[in-house]
Amino acid sequence: MTQSHSFILDQPIKKILIIRFSSIGDIVLTTPVIRCIKKQLPDISIHYLTKPAFQEILADNPYIDKIHLLDKHPFAKGLELQIENYGLVIDLHHNLRTLLFKTALGVRSFAFPKLNIEKFIMVNFKINKLPKKHIVARYFEPTRVLGIKNDEEGLDYFIPQVDQINLLEGIPILQARYICWAIGAQHFSKRLPVHKIIEACRKTNLNIIILGGADDAERGNEIKLAIGERCINTCGKLTLNQSAWVIKHSLRLYTNDTGLMHIAAALKKTIISFWGNTIPAFGMYPYYGKYTIESSIIENNNLSCRPCSKIGFNHCPKGHFRCMEDLEIEV
Repeated sequence: MTQSHSFILDQPIKKILIIRFSSIGDIVLTTPVIRCIKKQLPDISIHYLTKPAFQEILADNPYIDKIHLLDKHPFAKGLELQIENYGLVIDLHHNLRTLLFKTALGVRSFAFPKLNIEKFIMVNFKINKLPKKHIVARYFEPTRVLGIKNDEEGLDYFIPQVDQINLLEGIPILQARYICWAIGAQHFSKRLPVHKIIEACRKTNLNIIILGGADDAERGNEIKLAIGERCINTCGKLTLNQSAWVIKHSLRLYTNDTGLMHIAAALKKTIISFWGNTIPAFGMYPYYGKYTIESSIIENNNLSCRPCSKIGFNHCPKGHFRCMEDLEIEV
């Protein structure tokens, strides 16, 4: 144990639990915390609790000793995990469900500052009280009790060999020159409209690989039909890890504010990100740590209605969607 660790805590910690239930990008953004704890305090066993849908993100992370899945009510899960005898819980989700879980678990815990009040003020009154601090820095705050410092090595994403595909509809992934376009996002107000993507894709002669989930397949087909043979629509056809592999060998990624953006940052790729109703000031823009990677944030800062939500809507509350429609995109 380090001196700061034994000084801050009243007894040595042998095992800790990190909590982040969802979603893709949020979990990827916790990876520097996992790495730094394991590297700086290698004798500590690190367990991680997340939802079953997101196990794939962490399954090959060498810094995690055991993954637990939230497969039942949080309070019941807390009772179940009492047997693990954790010395500390690092809560990187910090909501009612984690409170229920921690209450049942009965272990000393520390949580990151979620800034709900500051976000509410920004969304509803457009007064910026948000700290100029990336969420990764906020994720490190509860680790101070362990004396952990951010090594500034950026995010981690580990792709298992089984998902390292060589060919994608005739394109040799390791040799081809192509760009990726991640068209998905959970909410409409975070998605660049299809006609804007088509307009931008027509400005390049490069191969284009469209990435997204099954819900994005129809929009992906619309883009492919407009662009032609050099466009491949993989929406709903690849696993998350396979999509990450495709991004890793691309020239760059064009993306909405979504999980694949953070995976690309972990892979140290050039990112061109589009921001609709959400804003980078919330602290979740691409994070590279100490590395200088060419990256662009495209947003409309001339709207009095933006941000209209900290998460997103299924339609534009004002009806004009200018936060995305007015964006000028170069490829």
